Formats: sequence, structure tokens, C-alpha cells
Amino acid sequence: MKYYIIAGEASGDLHASNLMKEIKQNDANADFRCWGGDLMQEQGAVIVKHYRELAFMGFLVVLANLRTILKNIRFCKQDLSDYKPDVVILVDYPGFNLRIAKFAKQAGFKICYYISPQVWAWKESRVEKIKKFVDRMFVILPFEKPFYAKHNFDVNYVGHPLLDVIETRAASSIRKDEGLSDLPIIAMLPGSRKHEISEMLPVMMKMKNHFPNYQYVIAGAPGQELAFYETFEGISDFKVIFNQTYNLLQESYCAVVTSGTASLETALFMVPEVVCYKGNKVSYHIVKLLIKVKYICLVNLILDKPVVTELIQNEFNETNLKESLGALLENEDGRSEMLLEYAKLNELLAGNGASKQTAKGINDFIKQN
Repeated sequence: MKYYIIAGEASGDLHASNLMKEIKQNDANADFRCWGGDLMQEQGAVIVKHYRELAFMGFLVVLANLRTILKNIRFCKQDLSDYKPDVVILVDYPGFNLRIAKFAKQAGFKICYYISPQVWAWKESRVEKIKKFVDRMFVILPFEKPFYAKHNFDVNYVGHPLLDVIETRAASSIRKDEGLSDLPIIAMLPGSRKHEISEMLPVMMKMKNHFPNYQYVIAGAPGQELAFYETFEGISDFKVIFNQTYNLLQESYCAVVTSGTASLETALFMVPEVVCYKGNKVSYHIVKLLIKVKYICLVNLILDKPVVTELIQNEFNETNLKESLGALLENEDGRSEMLLEYAKLNELLAGNGASKQTAKGINDFIKQN
């Protein structure tokens, strides 16, 4: 069968590639045409557009690149029409994918959506669009199934795909591979896009002045070059590593993390963390007016309590970060309490293999229709 998969970010590339691996177990003749990245290509996909060409985030950034985005949408519609897949699989990336879902459904294609848009956070009205244009939704957060049930839409909860990735990864020693010292490690995950790294990393780097008895390791983002990190003043005192974030977290004592999927990954590796975010002032205030959730950190959202400290916008500064990080480095009770909550999180997210369940669900749906 022919599968057209759209993943617009690095995380989507990762989860879509694992989904493709499982689809091939059910369909030996699977043919993939995709928007995604290197991991999907390794699974045999023809990559139409790489996610590096699609990384537009924030109202002002989107507005500045609106012409390119609209051009991509037009191109995608034509490409779909030419390829004529048996099923279209949309992976997260809602601003783009929901537009494509409408076109594809009206064109007569079957639509499966893996990793739901965060409609529970804002733009809840999009649920009606999802009900209208998506045939099967596969969700990865436990509270999403009852949320959709409230809107009379039955979805499949498959567990979180990060657990699959963590369980099947090839682990190695970051200390040995990167020549690190025996000092405890503080991992710094400043984000994936240049504008957010530029906002977050300089403040994170200042923690070395306050807590000198640790070594600080920066997780380099996929798609960014070492030369970009080398533009930051004082970077020679830090180690920057690429493509080993999980090995880094495995051996870290604490972490400072830009809000996003990385905060959940850090928790699944049982690493106490401080979650931070600072963006464009105008974009932030627009989002603040629209967003409905109490927290921005996925750990806090899933557990529905402030387990992890969130330093957002003006609260993200050197003084507050020093205080929050210090509480984790110097307060053993605080660390222990956070780790207990992490254990509950792991239980909530556990499933029988998110990629395997989703692949089976897609296969069953196609056969039934």
C-alpha cells in the first residue's frame, strides 16, 4: 500500500520513523512518500520536503514566512493528488496538517492522525474540524481520550512513543565517549530553533558561575551546526554534544530544559529539572490570551500538579534560575519528591508500544474500509 506521511519537526521525524518500522511489519510492500527527515528516509521514505524547511514557530515568525507556508500547502495538495496514497498519516504539526486534512478528506483520501494537536490547550474549536476531516485519531497523552469523548469523538489512546524510543535505544557512556570528567553533570537543553536557543542559552550558561562544582553539557539541536553554538560568549567552558541527548540525560544529575517534548524526555530519564521558556513578547502575550491550561510543562500537565518549576517569560532570569536549580542541587527531599512523581508519570504513559498499536490501528482501519 501507499502511505503519505507528513511530519514537520524533528520529534515528528523520530516518531514517524518508528511508526513506519512497525507498518512494514504489517505490510511488506509499504511504499512511503513523506514530509519529514533523515530518520524517515532511513526507513525507506522518499522525502518530499525536509522538516528543516518547515520550522516556523510563533505568530510573528509565521507571518514573516506566510508566503512560503502557503506555497508549501499548495505544493503538498498537488503532490498528494499525483501520488494518490491509500492513506494519509498526519503526525502532530497541526497548523499545516489540519489544512491538508481538509483537502485530503474532500479529495477522498483516508486520513489517520498520530499525536493529536493540543486542542485541549487552545483553539478547542478545532475539535469539530478534526471530527469532520480525520477518520482515526491516535493520541499519546492519557487525558486526551476523555477530552475527545467530551466532544463525542472516539479516539485511540496508544501510550507515549517516547517510552518505545527510550526502551529500544542503543545506550552508551557519554562520559567515556565525550571525555567528560567525574564531576556530576548538569544537562542544558536550550531548544531546537535558533531564535529560542539565542534567548535561552545565555541565561542557562550563567549557572556555571553559581554552581562551579558541576560540569555543564549542552545538548546540540538536530539541524544546528557547532559553529552556531560557538558564537555564544564563554562557550569554550562548556561541552556541546550532538545526537546523544538520551545518553546525556542517562548520566545527568540535574537539567535545565526549554519547555517542550524535552521536558517530558528528561522526566522519563528520572532527571530532576527546571523548565524554562522565553519568547517574543508580542507572540507570548497573544498566546497567553488564548491558552487554557494551567501549566506549559508536559510533566505538570499530565500529573495535573506543579511537580516541575516553570520559569516563563520575565520569570526566566539568572536570579530565579539560580534559586530553582539550587533547590534541586542542594535539597535532597525536593529531589526525592520529584522522582516519586516521575515514577507515577511513567506508569500513566506506559502502553503496549505506541508505534506498534498505531500501525496495527491504521492497518485495521484500511482493511475495514
